[in-house]
Amino acid sequence: MAKGFPYSLGRAPKESPVVRKFVYPVRDVTVAVAATGDAVGFGSAVVGDFPEGNLLFLGGVAYLQFSTASEEVEVNWSGSYGIGTTVDADGTLATTESNLATGTISAATAGLSPVTRGTSATAVVLDNTDGSLELNLNLVVANAGIDEDGEGDFVANGSVELVFVVLGDD
Repeated sequence: MAKGFPYSLGRAPKESPVVRKFVYPVRDVTVAVAATGDAVGFGSAVVGDFPEGNLLFLGGVAYLQFSTASEEVEVNWSGSYGIGTTVDADGTLATTESNLATGTISAATAGLSPVTRGTSATAVVLDNTDGSLELNLNLVVANAGIDEDGEGDFVANGSVELVFVVLGDD
C-alpha cells in the first residue's frame, strides 16, 4: 500500500449515501372502509414508519391493487388512494392525507381493481425528529361504489417507493 494521502483515504470511513430510497412492501394490508349516509366511503391503514430525523421528501411512486368481497361494495367500484403522513378524516384526500403519493382507481372487475400507479414529486421537509410519523394508506371509494351507510374490508397489495434525504436529528 502507498504511503501518505492514498493510505489515509483507504482507511477513511465510508460515506453513506445522502439520498436514500425506501421501499415499503404492501402485502395483504386490510383497509376497513365505511360510508356515512350517501357520501363516499373511506378508511386508512398504517403501512410503515419513517426514519427518524428531518426528512427532505423528494418524490414517490406507489403501485397498488385493491380487492374486496364485501356485499355492501359494488363489484365495479372505483375510487382513489393517497399515501400520506396523516389518516384521512373525511374522504377528501387533502394535504397530508396524500402528500407522498396519490392515485385514481379505475373501475374494478369482480371486486378487484387494476394495479394503479400513484405518484408525487412535491418536495417537502417532514419533521420526524420524535420518530412518531407513520406512512398511511388512505382509500376512498366513490359513493356509487358503496352502499349508503355501508362498510367493507379492502385488501391492498403492491409497493410504495419513497425517496428521502435525511437532514439530521435533534
